[in-house]
Amino acid sequence: MNDDHDEGESLPSRENVLSDGSEWSGSDHEARRTNSDGSEWSDDDHDGGRAMPDGGSAAGADDVTLDPWGSASVDDYRKLFEQFGIEEFDDVLPQVPNPHYLMRRGVVFGHRDYGPIADAMANDDPFAVLSGWMPTGDPHIGHKLMIEEIIYHQQQGGDAYALVADLEANSARGLSWAEIDRHTEEYLLSLLALGFDPEDGEIYRQSGNERLQNLAFELGAEANFSEMQALYGFDGETNISHMQSVVTQMADILYPQLDEPKPTVIPVGPDQDPHMRFARDLADRTRYFGVTEAYASFEADPAERVLIRAAYDAIEDDDIRCEDAADYLREHHADEAGTSVLPKLDNAGKEPIRPRVRFLNRNATDEAFEALIEAIDGEKRVFEGHIDTFDLDADAAEELAREVELDHGGYGFIAPSSIYNRFMTGLTGGKMSSSIPASHISLLDDPEDGYEKVKSATTGGRTSAEKQRELGGKADECPVYELYTYLLAGEDDEFATEVYEECVGGERLCGGCKEQAAELMAEFLEEHQEKREEMRPVLEELDIDVESPRRR
Repeated sequence: MNDDHDEGESLPSRENVLSDGSEWSGSDHEARRTNSDGSEWSDDDHDGGRAMPDGGSAAGADDVTLDPWGSASVDDYRKLFEQFGIEEFDDVLPQVPNPHYLMRRGVVFGHRDYGPIADAMANDDPFAVLSGWMPTGDPHIGHKLMIEEIIYHQQQGGDAYALVADLEANSARGLSWAEIDRHTEEYLLSLLALGFDPEDGEIYRQSGNERLQNLAFELGAEANFSEMQALYGFDGETNISHMQSVVTQMADILYPQLDEPKPTVIPVGPDQDPHMRFARDLADRTRYFGVTEAYASFEADPAERVLIRAAYDAIEDDDIRCEDAADYLREHHADEAGTSVLPKLDNAGKEPIRPRVRFLNRNATDEAFEALIEAIDGEKRVFEGHIDTFDLDADAAEELAREVELDHGGYGFIAPSSIYNRFMTGLTGGKMSSSIPASHISLLDDPEDGYEKVKSATTGGRTSAEKQRELGGKADECPVYELYTYLLAGEDDEFATEVYEECVGGERLCGGCKEQAAELMAEFLEEHQEKREEMRPVLEELDIDVESPRRR
């Protein structure tokens, strides 16, 4: 959930997304190769295919490993949709009021369940945003993306939370507390300098938040080692503190809902998706009641319910029995029904099929279960482990279940949402690595150093100005164009588009383009660092200990 992965050596993971060799944009570009001096080797007679002006990652990234503590890169983002169930952000973008430029340009490429956040913003309903950083090095321009997304949601009316994952830095990375404290101060100064409003938000360190640690302890009772093995590749050599840091991150993700349930979005990189899936599972496990649709007294999984519904809709009879549905499915959906739903329908025999909403008793006390029975109006049927109601829709039932849970000491968590940013390509090509200073720009870099790094960056240009003018540049393979898209163009979409079109049209050459980008980068760093100094007294006044009492 933090955005401070080491983009160097990878730790073991169970979740690999393999590349099929195609670029994320769907173009037919060949892979970029570089000479020893960093210049591009290319066959200039090859056109390079169709470019995409949407902020996609430049060429050079390797296959992805979804490891929250290891190497991070994605060669084909489509694999994340196919293999991990991440949804395309373009599908929800039309619902987002005043979308951030990172959303408009496709830098935010995916999401999990962002719809409730978009609805909350549109209707001025409560929601929250949370993200954080593991303080293992200086903040860099990649971290700026996450900070901007926190600030954006804060400005759209969300309760904003920014955390320092210092327990994780100590347990998973082995940093000393003196190192952690130094990096913590640097992160927080940049957070404030970029516009986070501490009076309308909360900043905390994991190590100093007792409520968070108590929640982590409770969530730990719902987690086990075997699922951590499956998600993270933990083994007998993994220390207990590292495992505990995972549960603490789950508590971080659910922390904004401690006082009341509300939709919560976590902006992260795709390498943090295992954390999001685990947190959503834990949020569900802690609920007193589950709410689902049903058609008869027996339980059916989602696929089985679809088939039963199809039979119910197709049979023209006011008194449909389970055996009637079984006969219909054998005739019309034999392959789909298989051996799963048919035996259930056969066993139910002449029991009528009636659509209903079912409350499942998961963790409720006897008092809470009785209170739910009393709270349900209209026709209902009470069983040992569930209640069927025939006069409530699913949304109303979910609201009622949460209300009863809250009245009886539960949390009523809403499954957290997430948005995912594309990884930035290193300025030297390939991965952006904190261990390779020339590949990234720190927010603490001297402006002149930032200028020189951009001037020395690899580009998507041709081998000569003549070829560039003839064939156009390859903007979607260019780390410098990424800088415009992710940072330098700011809110000015017209400027970002102009840079792109001039590049692929052969009008813009790499030398002038890098000069302009380098000057803009130097200006940004100078302004940001001046603002950081202005924020020092603000940070000193906040209720957060920059220096930890821990010294190990």
